[in-house]
Amino acid sequence: MTKSTMTFRRYLVLGVVAVTAPLGDALLSAGMKHVGPVSLSHLGSLIVALRTPQILAGIAMLICFFSSYLASLSWADLTFVLPATSIGNVLIALLAHFWLGEYISPIRWLGILLITVGVGFVTRGPSYTEVEKKVPACAQAAAPVEEARIS
Repeated sequence: MTKSTMTFRRYLVLGVVAVTAPLGDALLSAGMKHVGPVSLSHLGSLIVALRTPQILAGIAMLICFFSSYLASLSWADLTFVLPATSIGNVLIALLAHFWLGEYISPIRWLGILLITVGVGFVTRGPSYTEVEKKVPACAQAAAPVEEARIS
């Protein structure tokens, strides 16, 4: 089994990923509810939407999310990062219900619970899969010859 590469800073980055994605999505949703429906024949209204403070804040949160997400993928496997940040599903449900006033059915809450339990299984494994670098046979055969030339 491989050794865990997780440190406090890396857990902090995963936390930023988990919080900024749902917060950014909730801010975008709140902003678009303020703007109103957008028709495909009037896409210019999307430009107007960019003047809405909630949408600008949502975009900033999603930029933070994407930056943190890229950083986390640089030192951990996708199969670890994505499930580990899925606590965002719980956060988005809570934000949608309590902040945006959306109804969440019991079956959706059950789905969120199942995702959360699944995350528990994923976090028990290593965060990074170490891959042994195989040395080609021709390089192994040439190594003693090179050592002999050096000495």
